[in-house]
Amino acid sequence: MQKFILDLRVKSVSHLNNRNVLIKLTDEKPLPDMLPGQFVEVRVDGSSTTYLRRPISVNFLDKELNELWLLVATIGDGTRKIGEVLPGDMLNCVLPLGNSFTFPTSKDDRILLVGGGVGVAPLLYFGKLIKDFGAEPVFLLGARTESDLLELDEFAKYGKVYVTTEDGSRGEKGFVTNHSILQQANFTQISTCGPKPMMIAVAKYARAAGISCEASLENLMACGLGACLCCVEKTTEGNLCACTEGPVFNINKLLW
Repeated sequence: MQKFILDLRVKSVSHLNNRNVLIKLTDEKPLPDMLPGQFVEVRVDGSSTTYLRRPISVNFLDKELNELWLLVATIGDGTRKIGEVLPGDMLNCVLPLGNSFTFPTSKDDRILLVGGGVGVAPLLYFGKLIKDFGAEPVFLLGARTESDLLELDEFAKYGKVYVTTEDGSRGEKGFVTNHSILQQANFTQISTCGPKPMMIAVAKYARAAGISCEASLENLMACGLGACLCCVEKTTEGNLCACTEGPVFNINKLLW
């Protein structure tokens, strides 16, 4: 896909909790096509400590409203600066980068989308497109506590939502791989994004169940173009840049 460097205007900013910010961006021209699983490299302006762009997953693309949604976890100097933007500000973005999740081929497919923390971000747009295709997405979302769960109302627009929290404050207590839905339903495909230990556990479950599974890696991606080699992942095909060969990989290619 063609890549663009665009100055996008901040349309709205929503602080979902004390750590995560939803930023909606727009442009005077129609936004480029993007796929679920792809990401954006955002330039951090006005920071004396941040020199490299920050990779942010495509959370949602609303073509009718010409909006790109970015769900930002403000955990470092760079992302905290991005999270301080206000409506009317501009963000310089390189997009779209990376590959995408594999789309279903049959409307009878049952796709399980498993996310943890801010890793739920790319699953929202994927779920929307799965529903548009006519298949059935099911979301399994995990977090430490209820206040860390993100965009549940948005996910519910596109499929059934199941939740786990480590402290039991919402949904079933425990990790996503402990949820009873995994024993109650049959899935044809699993797509996952979140903390690496969670994705490794999901991959282990998928292998044992004989289910095709893809994982969207959250490796550090400084350039997004395969030049800096920050995001190299060891695979069955050797060392690959997650930003160009991924971030989405079939688990059979990963040395997990």
